[in-house]
Amino acid sequence: MSSAEQLVEGLKLLVDEGKVKTDRDSLVTFGKDWTKIYEPTPLAIVFPKSTAQVQAIVKFANENRIGLVPSGGRTGLSAGAVATNGEIVVAFDSMNQILELNENDRTVKCQAGVITQQLQDYAEDNGLYYPVDFASAGSSQLGGNLSTNAGGIKVIRYGMSRDWVAGLTVVTGKGDVIELNKDLAKNNTGYDLRHLFIGAEGTLGFITEATMKLTRKPSDLTVLVLGLPDISNTMDVLQAFQQKIDLTAYEFFSHQAMQHVLRHSDISAPFESEAPYYALLEFEAVSDQVMDDAMAIFESCVEKGWVVDGVISQSETQANNLWRLREGISESISVHTPYKNDISVVVSKVPAFLNEINEVVTNHYPDFEIIWFGHIGDGNLHLNILKPADLPKEAFFAKCQQVNKWVFDIVEKYRGSISAEHGVGLVKKDYLEYTRSAVEIEYLRGIKRVFDPNNIMNPGKVIDL
Repeated sequence: MSSAEQLVEGLKLLVDEGKVKTDRDSLVTFGKDWTKIYEPTPLAIVFPKSTAQVQAIVKFANENRIGLVPSGGRTGLSAGAVATNGEIVVAFDSMNQILELNENDRTVKCQAGVITQQLQDYAEDNGLYYPVDFASAGSSQLGGNLSTNAGGIKVIRYGMSRDWVAGLTVVTGKGDVIELNKDLAKNNTGYDLRHLFIGAEGTLGFITEATMKLTRKPSDLTVLVLGLPDISNTMDVLQAFQQKIDLTAYEFFSHQAMQHVLRHSDISAPFESEAPYYALLEFEAVSDQVMDDAMAIFESCVEKGWVVDGVISQSETQANNLWRLREGISESISVHTPYKNDISVVVSKVPAFLNEINEVVTNHYPDFEIIWFGHIGDGNLHLNILKPADLPKEAFFAKCQQVNKWVFDIVEKYRGSISAEHGVGLVKKDYLEYTRSAVEIEYLRGIKRVFDPNNIMNPGKVIDL
């Protein structure tokens, strides 16, 4: 047998029968995420069912000095879950059990492979609410969400994934199993190691279980879509509404983005008037006073020239259709091989930041269609550049590498982040210095060496040792 064959046979001894795959379809499917830049070349795919099996796989990898790449729902956009160098892919699809609900504490313990929507539905069935939400909720897995500290559409009200973690069980790069924080609300006993593993993209170890906090379900969610004459009006409108109403979401998208959704779906434009930008607001209309306040603010925004038109949902169906204008963007542009950037600045700097980037990209590549949307209420923008139909993929991505340099120069100027919620992976690794100082990066390397001295945990992602 070859060395590769021996490794595969050894791997089969660690998990249940049939839980190691080496066929071509499995290698391609589980060896990559949504990024289309890198070709997957994993050695094998392994599907553990327990923390003990994950621990055995990590110890096996250390003994054989072979890399491990975590695979969740494979919805990532930074190539954090792409196996490019003969690694073993550890897929968490079989660790998909919701283990325990504590109604008094409003917490639920889950395995890492639980689907986001599965958790949301479970919470709702028990009269509670898990608020972290995004377009990929139907396929993204909890472990992947935590490993990239995913945010999504409700951050303005509910925060990021890390804000909902009561405790974690992890397997470190050394093969140690650690229970972090023991689900405590108060635990002031030194460094909180939970937060090292949240957002680490599997480079320190693998999250195998998580205890997630839940909250009450919001009531009478109402959606308002507004047409804006200028991107700066997003901040005017946000400030006006936040003075009186607690928003659960504040999103924006460009007219071009909406046009792709309308062509791709069976929904209609929100109103007859057109605007270059649109804002989507969501709030709890729990009383007539809240609705009166919302309409009064809307009318004031129109009078001040910040809004050209608007529509407010009158039913749950209409609210869902208005949300589709925003949530359908990624799917509708996917056929155009978009090059995506997930960037952020503090909220007050968003208009100037967006305009400067838009001007630079448009001036250099006037033939590229630029699609803007994002979680503007928390300063997170998604820049999507669509590939022209007659331009080969390789040439398009090469041009976009230059776009990265221009965009990240502006990110650095505005003291922003090159990755707001999608992680670093392979795509952003070479640009980490635009957000992190050299001193910070060296401390990151030091942390990596402590937890993963043999560099087997998602090697080559985020930072190099």
